[in-house]
Amino acid sequence: MDDDSRKARWEQRTEIPLAVASLVFLAAYAVRILAHDLPADWQDVCLAVLFASWALFAVDYAVRWRLSGERLRFVRTHWLDTLVLLLPLLRPLRIVRFYETVQRRRGRPRLALHARVIVYAGLSTLLLGFAGALSVYHEEHAAPGATMTTFGDAVWWTCATFATVGYGDIAPVTPLGRLIAVGMMAIGLALLGAVTGTFASWLLQVFAREDDERPPGL
Repeated sequence: MDDDSRKARWEQRTEIPLAVASLVFLAAYAVRILAHDLPADWQDVCLAVLFASWALFAVDYAVRWRLSGERLRFVRTHWLDTLVLLLPLLRPLRIVRFYETVQRRRGRPRLALHARVIVYAGLSTLLLGFAGALSVYHEEHAAPGATMTTFGDAVWWTCATFATVGYGDIAPVTPLGRLIAVGMMAIGLALLGAVTGTFASWLLQVFAREDDERPPGL
């Protein structure tokens, strides 16, 4: 069996476990950040779950890198997997990849391209928004002069940031919080551009189809 076949079989077998690991990671992270009165033992359990999920991603990345035989080229061509490994904030994106696998379960997607882009953008926005709100709240809520003192404030700020509105009533004051904000601004612009461009393309195709079906002279 060649390396490509072995790599494909490995990815097929690990897709569901890694998607579950992403959800478990997000749940453990949320409990650790939001449950302020959680006993120390349970805090340690959540931390162990976070490290265990990271270990699963690290093992998966190492195995696929070894089976690919591409060395540094693998890092360049699988940039999303590399980011997911390095940045815990992006690990929920594995769930979007799992959704794509489910869509292609019978060899072809169930939804049209435009619908898939909008669904993927929506899933990415929800997952990254929740993870981003948790991260920035963790950094900001106890900082001197913070305006983001509750998780509700963090969610409101996340929605305003993703929508590129930027009301300015709530803003991060810590260096790491501002770094997270820059990343979320970039993600918000990318997702907004993807959805807007896809919707515009779909409308153009609909209008073009109507023009083609219109009788001559009308």
